[in-house]
Amino acid sequence: MNHMETAQQIVALVGGINNIDHIEHCSTRLRLTLNDNALVQQAALEKVPGVLGVRVNVQCQVIIGKEVIGIFEAVRDLAAGRETGAKQPAARISIGARIVDFVISIFQPLIPAIAGGGVLKSLLLLLDLLGWLSRSSSTWKVLDNIGSAPLYFLPVLVAITTATKLKVNILVAVSAVSVLLLPAMAKQLAEGAQFLALDLQNVAYASQVFPAILCVLFYAQTEKLFNRYSPAALRVFLSPMLSLLVTVPVTLLFLGPLGYELGSGLATVILWLYDRLGFVATALLAGVLPFMVASGMHKPMIPYVVASMAQFGREMLYLPASLAHNIAEAATCFAIYFKSRDKNKKSTALSAALSALCGITEPALYGITLLNKKALYAVIVGSVIGGGFIGWMAVEAFALVGPGLASISMFVAADNPSNILYALLGAALAFVITFVATLLIWQEEPQPAASGLPSALSGIDLLSPAEGRVIPLAQVSDDVFSAGIMGDGIAVIPRRGALFAPASGTIGSVFDSGHALSMLTDGGAELIFHIGIDTIKMDGRGFSPQVTENQSVQAGELLVTFDLEAIIAAGFDPVVIMVVTNSERFQVSANTLTSAVGHPCNVMTLKESV
Repeated sequence: MNHMETAQQIVALVGGINNIDHIEHCSTRLRLTLNDNALVQQAALEKVPGVLGVRVNVQCQVIIGKEVIGIFEAVRDLAAGRETGAKQPAARISIGARIVDFVISIFQPLIPAIAGGGVLKSLLLLLDLLGWLSRSSSTWKVLDNIGSAPLYFLPVLVAITTATKLKVNILVAVSAVSVLLLPAMAKQLAEGAQFLALDLQNVAYASQVFPAILCVLFYAQTEKLFNRYSPAALRVFLSPMLSLLVTVPVTLLFLGPLGYELGSGLATVILWLYDRLGFVATALLAGVLPFMVASGMHKPMIPYVVASMAQFGREMLYLPASLAHNIAEAATCFAIYFKSRDKNKKSTALSAALSALCGITEPALYGITLLNKKALYAVIVGSVIGGGFIGWMAVEAFALVGPGLASISMFVAADNPSNILYALLGAALAFVITFVATLLIWQEEPQPAASGLPSALSGIDLLSPAEGRVIPLAQVSDDVFSAGIMGDGIAVIPRRGALFAPASGTIGSVFDSGHALSMLTDGGAELIFHIGIDTIKMDGRGFSPQVTENQSVQAGELLVTFDLEAIIAAGFDPVVIMVVTNSERFQVSANTLTSAVGHPCNVMTLKESV
């Protein structure tokens, strides 16, 4: 994969480099905070080589997989070299969406450091438990300090990510937060310090998150204020000095104690709910994780996990539930690998299974689970049962990392050797139940047989999908279709609100909004139909699908009825588009010379490319 070429296509399809406000990534996704999400060409973006999927909600999440770091660096390089000029005006974003974006942008970059240190500490506990390296040895203590550093200096790491998000001076922000961790400052607070006759609360700021966030938020305002009013000749030192003089005392007096209570309160509330619901909470969370991960909404759980780790040194809800879910995803992929006869599906399933075993489930979700409902049902069942067992046994996690076999040492507890045993048993239970359930209920969709079908060499004739005037695809007022990004095809300016099957075949998917669907013809052509431009904004009003997924249809059969007048009245272009998405396999001949067509009428011929 050429990372720069892929990055350039992604940037172009999200509205250009000036539409990108913030760039980050997780283990599989490129996460872009955009000024205007409406500029994202999602359908075209999903067709970019190397892109596994796209989710646009608070952020634009481009699912890449294992190449995400290379793509992230390429996009970052493009952003660093952006031309100066007017920035894309920001669209109106709700306060809730801004808060979620802010939280994700701060906590997501922390995970590699916290995960690395946490796994190292868990491995040291395992080595001591096995008697291979005693915790009383100097080597063990040095390695333990290495593992402890990311969590101890978490306020400094948070200061960096928060300052980066707020676009303020990172080093001054770190300097302000570092005062909270100075040994001399900690000693003063313990002995009862005052500032201007006001008592300073004795708070242990090491490993705390929210005091650092509040500190940098306040510093951002002081920096803006003092940069505005400081003389230009003195600004380089005067503004930072005044900002520190104001920010640090306010933090010690008010913001620090407030942030400490926020962090403690968050962890306490979650654990209170866990105490009330018990193992049911873990089971339910494990069951809904496929949908949370698919939408990216599992990331707001990170602040709770970080706060729990900082306050209690352990976490007993989200990470244990994730273990059950991750192993269940691996199990369903392994089952499909063994049961499927499709070489491409087997390859995808095996790769996704290995990734899920290591705690990365996006390849399994987007490549297998979400495309096969019965596999998804098996994952939910296995996750709920495995998660319920893990919750029942009160399994605790001691490192913030994606749970899996590679990181199973995160469940090693120095004072409870049974903890990792129960984690392994819960994982095994989730695996076996999901694997067996998938073998029992998942069936591979039948592939079109080679014999008895129209020969692609003699040509596949496609009838007009609608009555009206046929036009070349290039005349459609949508760049995704007119540029041929999705494939070759034709369009019809309809005179009647009906979409017909252009050939015999099987329906692939039907959009919930009813404005689009896909099908596979008996001759092997993969077709997409799209009724109108931007009609997804009608939320299904005026569209009535007459077919369902996996339904066999005959040429000329009615697929969708739609209210032509309602589409036009709503201000949308009603053009009906038919695209052959695997057109690289065929020589496509489109008949767009006829000014008007009824139904049936041949509008395209496909011949196998030799």
